[in-house]
Amino acid sequence: MIEDPRVSRTGRPGERRASRIQRTRFEADSPLPGLVKAVPHVAFEVRDLEAALEGREVLIAPNSPSEGVRVAFIVENGAPVELIEIAPPSDDPGGRDER
Repeated sequence: MIEDPRVSRTGRPGERRASRIQRTRFEADSPLPGLVKAVPHVAFEVRDLEAALEGREVLIAPNSPSEGVRVAFIVENGAPVELIEIAPPSDDPGGRDER
């Protein structure tokens, strides 16, 4: 996600679970697209962000909000969808466990 002081999030940062809910609030001058600000979205973890974006309408191009994390937004059936790629931990060279 694009880091900006005009965007605030509540939840439990860093918490690793199969699912969680995070509330995001946007100030009027937030630089994010209107669709992201107006329509709630779901997020999915993907193994290969570039592959997941193929043939999709990209709303927010891939970016890295923190080390080892890449995110992008697509539009699916008129709604924003966040795709998240997380690099495997340095002690897990084979990749992440299936969830």
